[in-house]
Amino acid sequence: MDDSSIEKFIHAQANAWNSGNKAAFLEAYRSVAPNGLEIEYVGRPVADGWPVLEAMWDQQNSKVQVEAIASIVNAGEAACHNRNWIRGSQNWIDTIELFRFDSGRLKVRYFIQQRSQPANS
Repeated sequence: MDDSSIEKFIHAQANAWNSGNKAAFLEAYRSVAPNGLEIEYVGRPVADGWPVLEAMWDQQNSKVQVEAIASIVNAGEAACHNRNWIRGSQNWIDTIELFRFDSGRLKVRYFIQQRSQPANS
């Protein structure tokens, strides 16, 4: 995949997440991973990505709004820093998300760190 197609995917999946459009969210992944999807939460085993995405959506979509802080796309890979705001609070979860696109397969790694904004900020 070229860098432009990867950037389109990165924006499409985040926009679908934030708008609550599960069909568009999953389609964004299907369009770039027709030959398979692997997801790893760093520190846990790599898993088949399709049930992981379903569970992520079912457990987190109503609770989290994604804010893209930065992304770098280069040579068939992307690195994204997202701030995942917990709806109705001043708390967020920072993630670094690595995407590797390879012959119709997508490998995703999530690095997760929780932080809270001070109440007086």
